[in-house]
Amino acid sequence: MSTITLHGNQINTVGSLPSVGTQLNDFAMVNQELAVKGLNDFGGKKKIFNIFPSIDTGVCAASARKFNEEASSMENTVVINVSRDLPFALGRFCAAEGLKNVENLSDFRTDFGEKNGLTIADSPLQGLLSRAIIVTDENNKILYTEQVPEIAQEPNYEAAIKALQ
Repeated sequence: MSTITLHGNQINTVGSLPSVGTQLNDFAMVNQELAVKGLNDFGGKKKIFNIFPSIDTGVCAASARKFNEEASSMENTVVINVSRDLPFALGRFCAAEGLKNVENLSDFRTDFGEKNGLTIADSPLQGLLSRAIIVTDENNKILYTEQVPEIAQEPNYEAAIKALQ
């Protein structure tokens, strides 16, 4: 269990992020076309998983915009936004914002959050995903993780990008 905060109030996740050096577990999340996607769909690419509670909050939207901007200059790399939002909400946001350099996956009916220690266990955000980053190489080996300690803060973009260099 990881302890994080929401506006200074302690909340907990169901576990801890996977360890650097381990393999990311496969998943079956849903994209905005309602197609099921897993690790094989991003085979041979480095991956930045930008994980957040909901695209409809300012900090989550800011991280999606920032990683979209960064992704446009990274070779052989895909940024994957992950939340429990419905796939339609993720697609609507990215279309309205003109974000074309990211993939959106919804964990609304899968166990990605539980398998990776991301699901919030208590508080008003119970059941949503915590704000976190997981970076993998082309073979799904985890290179970097960040469990953002305060949900209202943005992740360390620079460290996530640097992990791929």
